[in-house]
Amino acid sequence: MVIGLFVIVAGLTGYLLLRPVLRSAPRLARLRAYFRDPQAFEDYILQAGKRCGNAPFLLPTDGYVGFFWGDSFRPGHRHQGIDIFGPPGPETLGKVPVVASFDGYLTRLPEWRSAVILRVPQDPLRPGRQIWLYYTHMADPEGRSFITEAFPPGTVEAFVEAGTLLGYQGNYSADPDNPTGMHLHFSLVLDDGQGRFRNELRIENTLDPSPYLGLELNAERAGGELASCPG
Repeated sequence: MVIGLFVIVAGLTGYLLLRPVLRSAPRLARLRAYFRDPQAFEDYILQAGKRCGNAPFLLPTDGYVGFFWGDSFRPGHRHQGIDIFGPPGPETLGKVPVVASFDGYLTRLPEWRSAVILRVPQDPLRPGRQIWLYYTHMADPEGRSFITEAFPPGTVEAFVEAGTLLGYQGNYSADPDNPTGMHLHFSLVLDDGQGRFRNELRIENTLDPSPYLGLELNAERAGGELASCPG
């Protein structure tokens, strides 16, 4: 009886851990298809600086949304933001623009080669709450930065308007022998209540970007649907 109950609990636990991974598998397959034939996905290519409907944020870069908020790449993992992949090919590396989605105050920590973060004092969907917009992978595999010269390492609280060029998509992963595919990782990070951003690596410290960008980017709600900007 006890053994049987243990088997049931173990099986249920395994299913719950694997379910997000299985849900995300079709998205990975479609991303590979996009790499092979990007023209087949023309209807799903976002444009940097465009606003979807009445969304408060501008789209941060050009490309195809390969992974959504809440996607899972391995048991126990949930993706904290979205990954937007620009046109594939070595000739596009460092050429696909990344822009500020909203007015804010930009910081680039001294050790950040590929990332910046914008402080937004007033969440447009929840006034009184401060949030942060995190952008990363803006460098090549060796860590040569594609962030614009206006924001060198050590930049603190530089005001930028929505639409300001921040840099260009890269494929930096901190491991030169294992670069990512060229893309932008974009996430909305909660404030810790002390004026600092929380640990972005934990999904509970981030927000679903769907209502801010005006398209469905929640992996659980989207199911197998692709992200597209209406109109």
